[in-house]
Amino acid sequence: MSKYLVTGGAGFIGTNIVKKLLALGHIVTVVDNYAAGKKEDRMQEGATYFEGDIRKMEDLDKVCAQGFDGIFHLAALPRVLFSVENPLETHDTNVNGTLNVLLAARNHKIKRVVFATSSSAYGNQPTIPFVEDGVVKKPLSPYALHKFIGEEYCRLFWELYGVETVSLCYYNVYGPYLDPEGAYALVIGRFLKLRKEGKPLTIRGDGEMRRDYTHVDDVVHANMLAMTKDTVGHGEVLNVGNGHSVSVNELAELIGGPVEYVPALPGEMQKTEADYSKAKKLLGWEPTIQLKDGVAELKKQWGL
Repeated sequence: MSKYLVTGGAGFIGTNIVKKLLALGHIVTVVDNYAAGKKEDRMQEGATYFEGDIRKMEDLDKVCAQGFDGIFHLAALPRVLFSVENPLETHDTNVNGTLNVLLAARNHKIKRVVFATSSSAYGNQPTIPFVEDGVVKKPLSPYALHKFIGEEYCRLFWELYGVETVSLCYYNVYGPYLDPEGAYALVIGRFLKLRKEGKPLTIRGDGEMRRDYTHVDDVVHANMLAMTKDTVGHGEVLNVGNGHSVSVNELAELIGGPVEYVPALPGEMQKTEADYSKAKKLLGWEPTIQLKDGVAELKKQWGL
């Protein structure tokens, strides 16, 4: 049994991680300001919830003084468009907040931080699938840049201060507890909501942008391994993706129903696809849930 802190633990991925940690018998504390999480819907029995903000060092110091074996750092203001419209606000949370979390880990002698980064940090690459090493990352949005900076801070905190860090690079994550509303909504959640309401599925651009969709259960498993394996902890960035890209048009076909096309948004990448061979080598991780099966499960949950 270990003691873990989960920042952003009331969000989509964070809630799934908290639930898994509790099932494994660990002691779990969540720090969240509920900007992207719904407190009533996401709270897991057995976890301790602290309403705080990673932008405030005093909040993190207060929590971390309890002592933890590791931190799962998921708190962020996510999504590309939101960061384009709110670059200062998102920078403060995504960059300064991440630095605060790493400082808290150093100052309170917390052994390891597992950081949630994003495939958006790669930008449009000439070679698909994306590999972690030997590429020049070219972020296309503030959010993407923030995640890249977070990766580099994690590397530096291992090299300079000995804080063990692992950055897990997520692609398009979906599954239970996803949020179909607001700036934090992912395309699968939006499509499910529109289908439930009997409205056309809104597709931006021509619908041929391709994304790598990864089920949250696979992402949670990668987090468990990243926190406990002694083969990592030295500032690595590891792709956690399905290894197969699907167009938005193909995704819409899986959800079903009529579609309508609207103009594309700025800062969107044309294609993402993960080479997860590094995660397989270092963690023994590989995806287990295919998109068609994961979407079918969600459609049942939504009564579709």
